[in-house]
Parts: sequence; structure tokens; C-alpha cells
Amino acid sequence: MKKSMDNSKTINEESRSGYALVNGLNMYYEIHGTGQPLVLLHGAFSAIGTSFGKLLPSLAKNRQVIAVELQGHGHTADIDRPLTLEGMADDTATLLQQLGMEHADIFGYSMGAGVALHLAIRHPDVPRKLVLASITYNMDGIQPGLMDGLANMKPEMMFGSPWHEEYTRIAPRPEDFARLFAKKTQMDRQLKDLPAETIQAIKAPTLLIIGDSDLVRPEHAVEMFRLLGGGVFGDTPAGLPNSQLAVLPGTSHVSVVDRADWLVSMIDAFLNAPMPK
Repeated sequence: MKKSMDNSKTINEESRSGYALVNGLNMYYEIHGTGQPLVLLHGAFSAIGTSFGKLLPSLAKNRQVIAVELQGHGHTADIDRPLTLEGMADDTATLLQQLGMEHADIFGYSMGAGVALHLAIRHPDVPRKLVLASITYNMDGIQPGLMDGLANMKPEMMFGSPWHEEYTRIAPRPEDFARLFAKKTQMDRQLKDLPAETIQAIKAPTLLIIGDSDLVRPEHAVEMFRLLGGGVFGDTPAGLPNSQLAVLPGTSHVSVVDRADWLVSMIDAFLNAPMPK
């Protein structure tokens, strides 16, 4: 890790955590372990703890894990700009540049998977490999009627949840939860479908992960897997594709990141495999 003399960045060397001034955002991050860099991008209303608390210690045993907290989430206070996947992807790319990392593996969950996907599209040289958990590239990939229900939610419905408890405990301005909720709701209303050819153009080997009872339709995950070069007969001279698909049995959207025993073994095997020629 490179330490900058820029006063916009402060790093606590003992805990390996700090803030970086990124595109006007004072962005929080933590660094654990050493080795090949792996960036963790959390889900909506979540932060490092609720998204990756069960996974991070094992993932950091053999690699350098950079866990970030995105705009308005966790320790990262919101700023006066809309919440967008594209903006958060640019923030992540700029943070890695400031940390002196040209390339890294990226693991995104839920909203963080959407950020990771846009990072691969907007900054194709940054991701070495992608792990995308609970991801869609168009609205048809979401279970029917789910977005209508989410649109009718109120921030008070999350009071008492692990995500709200985490937010009120670590956010610089805990009173901003309703503001975050409103921005996330507005972001969902403005999400745009990505063309199939945009997914096909992604060069980074990708591991797609969903629960069998996720917000993502299983058919959509298979469709996306095929666009990434998967869904072929692997027992040929061409061999297995560069991308992979995992469907976790008995697993919902929320519980995907609780399956630490499965996820760590899958992610380690995928990331440790040689890069394709």
C-alpha cells in the first residue's frame, strides 16, 4: 500500500483504514492482508460489516482485501450529488488509482455488484477478475413485482434491522438515513437496462453467484452467464469457459453473503486460477 502525502487522505497504519478524497467524496476504506488485491463492494443500505463480516477474515488470509464504503453508506458521508452506479464505479476506480493499484479483483454484492459491473464497463483495465453476487443487467432479470414492492417501502420499515443498526452506529450523520433511502429509491427508478453486447464486451473472467431464491431470476443468471461466454460443453479441446456460474441452494438474497463456507472456497478457487491467455 502506498501512503500519500496529500492532506486529503489520512491512513491509520495500525488498523489499515482511512479516508480518501475521491471526486468530492471523503471515501472510507479498510485494507486487510497482503497479496493480490481484492476490492469488496457492499450492498445497498449496508456497509463492510453487514455485507462482508462473515467473509472478510477468510478472504484476507491469502490476499490484500480493500473493503470500501460507497457514497452515503457506512463511514462515508453523503455529498450533494445523485446516487448512481456509474458515479460509485468512478469513485472506486479513482480510489484504487490513489492507492497505487492499477489492477484488482473485484467482488460486488447486490448494489455493489452493479457498481462492479459498471466499473468493468467504464474502466475495463481496472478489474483483473470479477465476482458478481446477485446481479442483473436489466430490469427483466428481477423477480416479477419485486421492484413495485420496494418502491412502496418507507425508511421506517428498516428501523431495527441489522443495516439500520450498523448505519446509526458508524455513519458520520446517523440522521441522514432517510436521505440515503430517498436517494437509493430515486436511483432504482432511473436504472437503465444494459445492452447484451455491452455484457459480451466484458473481458475480465467473471464468477456469477446467486441464491436459488434470490431477487435475481435463475433464468436471467444463466442468460448473463452465456453472454459472458459460459453455458458451453466444457469437455472439448476448447475446455471450460473463462466465466463461471454458481447457484447456492436454499439461499435468499439476504443470506447469499452468509454462506461463507461455500463462497470463500468458490471465490478462492476462481481467483487463484491462472488468468486465461
